[in-house]
Parts: sequence; C-alpha cells; structure tokens
Amino acid sequence: MADLTHPVVWFYIPCTLAWICFLISVGSPDRFIDYDWLWFLFRHISPYFWAALGVALCVGMSILGAAWGIFITGASLVGAAIRVPRITSKNLISVIFCEAVAIYGVIVAIILQTKIEYVDPQSTGGVYDKYAVAAGYSIFGSGITTGFANLVCGMCVGIVGSSCALSDAQNSTLFVKILVVEIFGSALGLFGVIIGIIMSGGIKWAA
Repeated sequence: MADLTHPVVWFYIPCTLAWICFLISVGSPDRFIDYDWLWFLFRHISPYFWAALGVALCVGMSILGAAWGIFITGASLVGAAIRVPRITSKNLISVIFCEAVAIYGVIVAIILQTKIEYVDPQSTGGVYDKYAVAAGYSIFGSGITTGFANLVCGMCVGIVGSSCALSDAQNSTLFVKILVVEIFGSALGLFGVIIGIIMSGGIKWAA
C-alpha cells in the first residue's frame, strides 16, 4: 500500500497536475481545453524545431540504449570474470555489439543533419510552406524511429550479452549458441536505421 504521507503523494503530484491543467487551459478561460489554441500553437512551431528534435532524439536515444546495454553486459561480465577469468576476451564482443548501436544513431544523425537546409519564411508571407513543414516532420519521424529502435536494440543486446557471459562461465559450449541470439538482437537496430534513411531520402525544403 502506498504511503499517503509521502511528499510525492500529497504535494508533488497535485502541484504537477494543477500546473498541467493551467498550461492546457491558458488559451481560453471559458474552456478547460482550448483545442483551437493548441492547434494554433502546433501549426506555428518551426519545422527546424522538429528537425533538431529528431536529430537529438536519434543520437541521444541510441547512445542511451548503447550505454544501458554496456552497463548490463559489463556488470555481469566483470562479476563473472572474477571467478572464471577465461570469459573476458570472448564476451567483449557483447560490448562491441552494444557500442555498434550508438554508432548507428550517430551515422543516421549525421545524415539527417546534412538534410537540413535554410528556408526564408519571409518569402512565403512569414510562414513556412508545406515543403519545409513536411521536411521537418520527416526528419523528426526518421530520428525518433531510429532512436527508439536503437534504444530497444541496446537493451536487448545488453540483456542477452549478460546472459551469454553468465552461461559461458558455467558452460563454455553455450557461448556460440547464445551469440547467435545476440546477433539477431543486434540486427533489430538496423531495421530502424534502414527505415530512418528511407524516410529522410526524399526531403525537400522548398519547391
């Protein structure tokens, strides 16, 4: 049962909910949620914000997944190597697989960054045209697709690599069998990379 006397329950959660409700209802005092104001706000977000957010999520979530996987694999590897030192050299391949996930994100982020071009909104009446908006959404979608794929891939490779190290410490014949599973898990990140590159392939910032 939750402790109702904890500050998170009686202070932080009510304050957070009140703050969210205030932000949502800022558009109009007559309605709790002013959908017209939210739609107006959404339409006037710069496409460069979506592009930069996509690049940031791509590289950030990929590195997060790689770090998470290395943390899980490395902890098990170092712990088991105290008793069975022979597993250290072979199971470093699990750390390499996790590091490859971060490299996927960096490569796609560089590709997306090269797709960003400057468009002067003053030439179209002070607003960005549909090409610039679509380009920003495409880069954002490509980045978040690659980032989430690599985040889950890094977690998958880390957990399987941890099991591989512990299994190899007990029975060396299991290393190759579990390594096959780890290779298939590492391939999941490539799916996000491929789709991300395809999504960003036809980007045009202007007609």
